[in-house]
Amino acid sequence: QVHLVESGGGLVQAGGSLRLSCAASGHTFSTRVMAWFRQAPGKDREFVARFSWTGGATYYADSVKGRFTISRDNAKSTMYLQMNSLKPEDTAVYYCAAGAVMSTNSFSYDYWGQGTQVTVSS
Repeated sequence: QVHLVESGGGLVQAGGSLRLSCAASGHTFSTRVMAWFRQAPGKDREFVARFSWTGGATYYADSVKGRFTISRDNAKSTMYLQMNSLKPEDTAVYYCAAGAVMSTNSFSYDYWGQGTQVTVSS
């Protein structure tokens, strides 16, 4: 079992920045891939970014490319999402996820955090 806990959400003005964190605990060795997803009210859960603990390139959704940066601290089993130049359309609940398969599909991920709200005001 893997336990994921997100933090760092909040309210920010358009153009501002936030950094989300996702701390993983438990059998993290079983989760090769970690990702961020987001879900806005009335919309489907949407892929944001992913990376692999074992290396390889990170991957971003086109909507956040150049503005968001995913990173990790292996020693702390923690993943981060640095979000810059935020836009009102980035408003959503952000979830971290862990799984064994490199994918942009939420169904490929086995473990999920509880989510953290990000609200960007115009």
